[in-house]
Amino acid sequence: MPPPTETPVVEVTPSPTAETMSPIDSIALEPVITGGLEMITFLTHANDNRLFVLEQVGRIRIIDNGQLIEQPFLDITDRVGSASSEQGLLGLAFHPDYATPGAAMEGNFFVNYTDYSGNTHISRFSVSADDPNRADKQSEVEYLAQNQPYPNHNGGSLAFGPDGYLYVGLGDGGSANDPLLAGQDLSTWLGKVLRLDVDSKENAYDIPADNPFIGTTGAMPEIWAYGLRNPWRFSFDRLKGDFYIADVGQNTWEEVNFQPASSAGGENYGWNIMEGSHCFETQSCGQANLTLPIFEYDHSTGCSITGGYIYRGQAHPELTGNYFVSDYCSGIIWRLFKDGKRWVNKPILDSDLIISSFGEDNNGEIYVLNYWNGGIYHIVPGE
Repeated sequence: MPPPTETPVVEVTPSPTAETMSPIDSIALEPVITGGLEMITFLTHANDNRLFVLEQVGRIRIIDNGQLIEQPFLDITDRVGSASSEQGLLGLAFHPDYATPGAAMEGNFFVNYTDYSGNTHISRFSVSADDPNRADKQSEVEYLAQNQPYPNHNGGSLAFGPDGYLYVGLGDGGSANDPLLAGQDLSTWLGKVLRLDVDSKENAYDIPADNPFIGTTGAMPEIWAYGLRNPWRFSFDRLKGDFYIADVGQNTWEEVNFQPASSAGGENYGWNIMEGSHCFETQSCGQANLTLPIFEYDHSTGCSITGGYIYRGQAHPELTGNYFVSDYCSGIIWRLFKDGKRWVNKPILDSDLIISSFGEDNNGEIYVLNYWNGGIYHIVPGE
């Protein structure tokens, strides 16, 4: 594990928000549940106090008041293909109006999964009319499908942004070294973050009028950002609206990318010209118009990044403003903190867990997911 040093990474525009925040130097993990779940890939909320947890095999489970409900909220194991490696049930996002009585999207949520052929599906489901802890598995409406040429690099993240649009993360199609050159190819969804309006049409999405590549010849209009290899967990700052994208590297560098809330989209995060802030397979490369990461680490301290959240909860104000990120292989958790014009990072816990994802509850508290044993832990300040 590297020494706990402060490392400036890259200058950014300072935030106008005059908050009193400090970088945290130590955290602890408080167990929430330690059994009954398998191969967990994500955790989120539905604007209430329940926690919804994805099992990669194709189930969504509910934890209510610290208790795991035996009956799955949704079981689509009959549609979700191999849950080995990077396939399976990967993403979940509840519509912002999920809990709004009478709203058009009341009771609706979206999932990201791969089927038995390994292809990606972004589908909408609805909660059952008579049971808030059970979804109607027959209510599936497919919004988007993407053929996957290889079994890895499926991305998987879904999130509604502060603008109300649905953001979808897709990897570069897999294999190694981006053989399809998808990262820099605007004619494919692969290697991109997509931005979709799921409210304007019935049972289909529309293109937001201000998406950055509308009118660009040959470009897919759904694209919001590109140059990504395998975005594994992105999130929005629930206070400021900034967008954090963790991108899994090839052989050497893992990275976190940052998009301020003021962005009009269209950022190119560099893959496969770059891996992190380093030229990929060449000694030099053109970096004009590329957006470099705010944080990176090499494979001496891990092998695959797991993106997290910036803390905006109320229970532990000393965590405020710290973004937490980890590595799947080493279990090290870092915090990133914007100190004036620069980002600084520090490894603050060697967790010894296989961290597949972070999660955030309705109150802004942050959780850590241990993939193999199904353990879920709450981040709290260390002593």
